[in-house]
Amino acid sequence: MTVDADPTREIEVSIVICTRNRASRLSGTLGALRALSTGRHYEVIWVDNASTDDTAAVLQREFAHDAVSRYILGEQIGLGAARNLGWQNARGRIVAFTDDDCYPSPDYVDAILAAFADHPDAGVIGGRILLHNPKHAQVTIDEGQTVRKYQRRSYVRPGVLQGANIAFRRDALVAANGMDPELGAGTPFPCEDIDAIVAVLWAGYEGYFDPRPIVRHDHGRTVADMPALLRSYDRGRGSFYAKYILRPDTRLTILLGWLWSAWHRRNWAGLRVLRIEMATAAQYTRSKRRYGALLIAMPIGALVLSFQFVVTCASEALSRLAKQLNAHSRRLKA
Repeated sequence: MTVDADPTREIEVSIVICTRNRASRLSGTLGALRALSTGRHYEVIWVDNASTDDTAAVLQREFAHDAVSRYILGEQIGLGAARNLGWQNARGRIVAFTDDDCYPSPDYVDAILAAFADHPDAGVIGGRILLHNPKHAQVTIDEGQTVRKYQRRSYVRPGVLQGANIAFRRDALVAANGMDPELGAGTPFPCEDIDAIVAVLWAGYEGYFDPRPIVRHDHGRTVADMPALLRSYDRGRGSFYAKYILRPDTRLTILLGWLWSAWHRRNWAGLRVLRIEMATAAQYTRSKRRYGALLIAMPIGALVLSFQFVVTCASEALSRLAKQLNAHSRRLKA
């Protein structure tokens, strides 16, 4: 770990980690941060999101002899609010976000700086997220091995870059007005990561996935946890779509992207997903008191759901018919 107590020295990377009521599970991430190896100047900012357990005591004890790390208390509950507070207090020209159950690789700082150096037009870069425990569900990971580029002012599918390992140029966050404090885990609208990504793209920057920055995700979820997690993702997408459809400059691009993604889910599971997305989109719109937009959207949404229902019925019927014909064909050949 690089230790630099000089507050005037330029910080190259700020690592922001937000936590809430997980004092007993922080040792793995703290250990990974102690193992960081770099000659570059960085800092670690822990944002305590109004914890009511021993989080403050655990972190302050850890930082007693650590000049690299800082503790900040955030009173507004929600990951978007906590991350917004974190980057606003950061000194680095690159702000990297990871989670309190993620373990950055020892070369994490160098890898982030190398990625931004190789992509000078990037405002945001996501990295690899590996599964730490093979017994956990294969979710919230990204094991990609090749660079992917996301064009400025384009539709980006939620989930292609993930908040567990994502970094921004500070200038890009400033241009995008930072993180939305009304979004994220702990709020009804868990989508602060894709929101920030798209905000940066529409502020005129490019986005990338680069496999060099690596974290290992020790998320602890089992197969039994998956339905609730997937429903939260559905809610996040719905609120994200609503926010950017309400924006005049992004409206058409995001609406077409949403419809295109719905078209590729022509089954009963996809119909359930679309229903949850639309319900959360309506909830988000109401929360913004955009009642006129809601009145316009409701009949359109009903029409889309009806169309998707008819298409799903037809698709399922054709699928069953194809299976019956194949089975009949095999019996004839036998």
